[in-house]
Amino acid sequence: MVRVVDTPPAPTPAPGTPKGRPGIAHVWIMVGQRLALGLLTLFVVSLLIFGATELLPGDFAEAVLGQAATPETVAAIRRELGLDQPAPVRYFDWLGGVLQGDFGRSLASGNRPVADMIGNRLGNTLFLAGYAAAMAVPLALILGILAALWRNSVFDRASNSAALGAISFPEFFVAYILIFLLAQSGYFPSMARVPAGADLGERLYRAFLPALTLTLVVTAHMMRMTRAAIINLLASPYIEMARLKGMSPMRVILRHALPNAIAPIANVVAINMAYLITGVVVVEVVFVYPGLGQLMVDSVARRDIPVVQAVALIFAAAYVLLNLAADVISTLSNPRLLYPR
Repeated sequence: MVRVVDTPPAPTPAPGTPKGRPGIAHVWIMVGQRLALGLLTLFVVSLLIFGATELLPGDFAEAVLGQAATPETVAAIRRELGLDQPAPVRYFDWLGGVLQGDFGRSLASGNRPVADMIGNRLGNTLFLAGYAAAMAVPLALILGILAALWRNSVFDRASNSAALGAISFPEFFVAYILIFLLAQSGYFPSMARVPAGADLGERLYRAFLPALTLTLVVTAHMMRMTRAAIINLLASPYIEMARLKGMSPMRVILRHALPNAIAPIANVVAINMAYLITGVVVVEVVFVYPGLGQLMVDSVARRDIPVVQAVALIFAAAYVLLNLAADVISTLSNPRLLYPR
């Protein structure tokens, strides 16, 4: 007697998904949606940036002329710089230039193009952020994995206490502590001024203290999120099955738990990477590092509005792009999002 077994039908691919490559179309659709949302966010942010700079106290023309300012000379300078135009007109002129790659000209640096001023500064800021990330990300992953592996141990409690302490301290406090411990003893310079023709070794040496400050600030958050994500996965049935098969705890975490924890870890790493780029203002000011943060603070003090607007917009764009990267990584690492039904 032949026994007939009913087999369930094969799952139908999601509408719009290319045959043989399910999920890829969904990723591209998601990327397009995130890009559109990011552009809308940048437009709103540009409005906020322009409005905030308009509310800055004082007047640039009066600040330039000083005690010799008269109503006629102030009006002439404002007319020459286009400051006498209504705010909406100046906003759309500025936005149109930004879309063409023209951020305008500096009001306080001899009419110098803003793009020329931020070129080298942007490279220095990205170098500092990459330097800190190269130290912080591996350190946070290692500490988070070890804390999850030895949960409730002395190491776990000590690392969590150190992480909470590092999160509680503001950046400038950590920076001054490092200056007191490492710069006063002569091991590293307290002012991270990088010469124009410095080689890689010189740049790494001079930028070590600001990079270490950023590392201590962001490592704690990434370490705690890594620990929480792995501990949450350790209670899953497939982890219990791996343990019953006799796998070592380290192999269970590295081979089974960690790959499934990529999505939350990628999100927190992307957020902290965005912070490394956008949150360097205080650290750069403390160490006199020639980056975008230092340029922005100097420009606010001199009421150099085009430079302030350009730097703020660059920070916002970096934050939006890194969050988009986190969304893409999360989708690619999660089959339930990659293959929607």
